[in-house]
Amino acid sequence: MADDRLILALDTPNAIVGLELAKRLGDAVSFYKIGLGMLTGGGLALANELKHEHGKKIFLDMKLFDIGATVEAAVRGLVQFDLDFLTVHGDPHVVRAAQEGAAGSNTKILAVTILTSLDRADLDGALIKDGAITDLVQERAGLALSNGADGVIASPKEAALIRALPEAEEKLIVTPGVRPAGADLDDQKRVATPAHAISNGADHIVVGRPIWQADDPRAAAEAIVAELNS
Repeated sequence: MADDRLILALDTPNAIVGLELAKRLGDAVSFYKIGLGMLTGGGLALANELKHEHGKKIFLDMKLFDIGATVEAAVRGLVQFDLDFLTVHGDPHVVRAAQEGAAGSNTKILAVTILTSLDRADLDGALIKDGAITDLVQERAGLALSNGADGVIASPKEAALIRALPEAEEKLIVTPGVRPAGADLDDQKRVATPAHAISNGADHIVVGRPIWQADDPRAAAEAIVAELNS
């Protein structure tokens, strides 16, 4: 049976392919992430169908960033889809605006710290201040949580550091960059296995290609759930 600690990233070309995959997975997966790449391929319609016709939980990964009024308006519109999780960038003004937009809904606002595909060289290229990535992630996480985020997105390498923050008490930590042992890293640079991520303090892990590119996606999902429970 499904374990909602596992979130499947539905990074498929369009909603039709995504729905076909969800049907193949059946009750092996209960929580789906739909990201920006699927938005023009029917992502919101798929989110609605999975939520209301198939009883799945939905994580809409939009990583919103804009002036406060625009973020607030965008979130207010999106929470009408009865989302479970919605991501925004972890800048304090963005987090505060997102919470205003989500007021009265059940949607949890999750803040992005530093993308798991980035390393220090990438941050240098973007003129981000000096410092170890782990220190910057911890600092950004603390700021986001103290400004009202319900949780944060962070790599499994930083989950334990964030869990140790006073601001993280009773907050969610969701970790992408999770790869089962032996899986390809693809474009992720800060990774860990599912069990390691959970033991580090993560509440949920996000896994995509290792499941949907597998010869038997359902078996791949079940193997990850088994690892989580081992």
